[in-house]
Parts: sequence; C-alpha cells; structure tokens
Amino acid sequence: MKQALFAAVAVIGISGTATAQNCPYDSRCINNPYGAGNPYNPDSLNNPYGRYGSPYSNESAKNPYATNAPKLYDQDGNYRGRLSANPYDPDSTSNPYGRYGSPYSSDSINNPYGAGNPYGRPLTVVPQN
Repeated sequence: MKQALFAAVAVIGISGTATAQNCPYDSRCINNPYGAGNPYNPDSLNNPYGRYGSPYSNESAKNPYATNAPKLYDQDGNYRGRLSANPYDPDSTSNPYGRYGSPYSSDSINNPYGAGNPYGRPLTVVPQN
C-alpha cells in the first residue's frame, strides 16, 4: 500500500530557491518539524538517513541521481512531476528544461504564474514503492 505524504508547501527545486505555501502548524506539512517534516521520522523528506531524505537512496528527493523519487500531485489529481534533485530526469522538478522544472512551463512548480503559484492548491508527495 502506498502511503502519501501531504505537502502543503510547494518545494520549488530541491537544491534551489523557493517556497510557496507555508504551513508550520499543519501536521501533514513538510515544513512542520513536529509533523511530516520531523527529521527523526523514517519516512520524512527531512530525515537525512531515511529512504526519502537520504542523499544516497534511489527513492530520495535529495539524491541527484535518483530515478525513483517521490511524485507530486495537486489536489485535483494532476501530476506535477517528481520531487527530485536530479537535473537530468525529464520529470524532475529540478530539471530547468523539463516540463515540471522549467520556470516557463505552466505545469512546473517553479513557475509562480503556473503550478507554482504560491496561492494555489497544496501539493501531495507520493513516495514510490
């Protein structure tokens, strides 16, 4: 069974700039250190030793070579790419030339006038199993 991590913060580029919505009091939010963002939670993207936050795990959002990074979806179920530091993966949010990483693509969370609108809908991070 796949477990979804809720992210009401749009992380724009793992190694780069950005934040969109800030939700430090929502337990499902990645930037809440006492909720889904807890660095001691084994399934947290903020745990550097966990499978989703380790720079060495193939399932990590922070591994620049990961090929199985978590997927992003908006609340309408639209796919928004892979939350990945891999700049060569065509679906990566860190690929500046890809559909989901380009600051000019309407499907990219890096475009503040498209899917990355800071007043837009929260995103859901879905780990791959």
